[in-house]
Amino acid sequence: MRIYYTDHFELPLPSTHRFPMDKYRRLRQRVVQNDRHRNDVLVVPPEATDDQLRLCHDQRYVGSVVDGTLTAAEIRRIGFPWSPKMVQRSRRSTGATIAASRAAIQDGISVNLAGGTHHAMHAAGEGYCVFNDAAVAIRTLQQQQVIRRACVIDLDVHQGNGTAEILSNDPTAFTFSMHGVKNFPLRKTASDLDVSLPDGTDDAPYLNQLQSALRIVESAGPFDLAIYLAGADPYVDDRLGRLALTKSGLRDRDEMLIQWATERSIPLAIAMAGGYAADIDDIVDIHASTVASAAAASVH
Repeated sequence: MRIYYTDHFELPLPSTHRFPMDKYRRLRQRVVQNDRHRNDVLVVPPEATDDQLRLCHDQRYVGSVVDGTLTAAEIRRIGFPWSPKMVQRSRRSTGATIAASRAAIQDGISVNLAGGTHHAMHAAGEGYCVFNDAAVAIRTLQQQQVIRRACVIDLDVHQGNGTAEILSNDPTAFTFSMHGVKNFPLRKTASDLDVSLPDGTDDAPYLNQLQSALRIVESAGPFDLAIYLAGADPYVDDRLGRLALTKSGLRDRDEMLIQWATERSIPLAIAMAGGYAADIDDIVDIHASTVASAAAASVH
């Protein structure tokens, strides 16, 4: 299985910043140390180009990010200080999902050890998301006539409002988000399928809802590609999550989704999305389990 990493393109943040940037480096180290991945290949992806980004994002917005001319309000909305390294990091993370999508079409399954930047909209970044990697990957592969139809399965605890906005009213892209009803963003943008969960939802009802939702997603197919946002933030101890899944429940979620795609021969690209547990090792445990489940599926 091909695994794409970008953690060495660091986004410099102040020590007080609450985004756990170090999780990406720790995740790659965990993957390298795990014997399950000894036959997997770690790859540095190319960066997403301006032309690829403009398939989903407003030309003015892309130019402002690249040139460092975003307004103070736009930077606040993104939540990261601007720097050339922020631009490079965002390009590479998006490029990793493009590359993982291409690899999934060839190999069946592939992973981006970052990505899942689902709050980025056509003309604005938001919520630690600069460019929308899943939407850009779908548009890029469609433009290159590699795929015709794709779906985004977003199981981050926050609703995928940016993905829904960019891919709205498009019969070639189906968006599904399952998220906490009271969580960020306050104003949701309707996906093709939204499943909103009350605070405190734990493993069994979550998995039942997912199973039912996947039947609806399947009925909207067929798909040439699925992009799965495997957020670690439905975890019970996540600071921003409000749901109550255990690590075991999150592993069951991943395995259900991977099995669903595998049994239907839908190429699956996986991005990590969010995770904000107080103990960064908990975030890394959850993401590493997702990558291990994908690797296990890739050998069958």
